[in-house]
Amino acid sequence: MRGLSVCIGMALIASSGAALAKRDRSVPEAKPVGEPVSCIQLSSIRESRVRSDSVIDFRTNGGKWFRNTLPHSCPSLGFEESYSHATSINQLCSVDIITVLQSPGLMRGPSCGLGKFQPIELVKR
Repeated sequence: MRGLSVCIGMALIASSGAALAKRDRSVPEAKPVGEPVSCIQLSSIRESRVRSDSVIDFRTNGGKWFRNTLPHSCPSLGFEESYSHATSINQLCSVDIITVLQSPGLMRGPSCGLGKFQPIELVKR
């Protein structure tokens, strides 16, 4: 499971870049299953998967998936597969900014805006 930790007054979501060589680097096909939403509850996120420089999938309670397609490509996000987000509320929203965490030492990289959260079903191959 990708990391999810909550600090006083802010939330940090980080996704580790381990096992890059073993992963299929393509974005899995997905079918929309409803209208996009502007926000999802941080406390409901169980996993996040960075798929590319512009796509992050979030699995929430009950196994529901949301795909966030960033409005602009976020340099090195797909390579690092690691990001942070700070907020004072318990929601991750389309108006929020994520910051790529670069190895070694998880240095701050580019910051990029999120898009809306599209409920999806991942297409089985």
